[in-house]
Amino acid sequence: MAKALSVDLRRRVVRAIEEGASCRQAAARFGVSASSAIRWAELVRKAGDPAPRRQGGDRRSAWIEAQAPRILAAIERQPDITLADLRSELAGHGIAVSVAGLWRFFARRRITLKKSQGMRRSRTVPTS
Repeated sequence: MAKALSVDLRRRVVRAIEEGASCRQAAARFGVSASSAIRWAELVRKAGDPAPRRQGGDRRSAWIEAQAPRILAAIERQPDITLADLRSELAGHGIAVSVAGLWRFFARRRITLKKSQGMRRSRTVPTS
């Protein structure tokens, strides 16, 4: 992902627009694209500052964190539940979440889900 242009440059472009230059004229004057100048001017109208927002990072975990009591209660009821089964149970309550999202939820809490052995070991062929 490209790095955002400096806040100083953004403010100078917006100041030129506020002083009467068109967005395209200000963009040409400072060597930026016209679309950037238009977006920065709009950002100042809406937010009051042309500073860029944070790039990257987690934007969705707050939603699943709000469901934490229900998820943790399901784990207490059935400690050896699989992530796919937990996802199905949550879907029954109208909560749409991916298996990967559940995985990250438990990783943030340092909770590991250990499963009980599903099948008896084979006695006819050694596995190691």
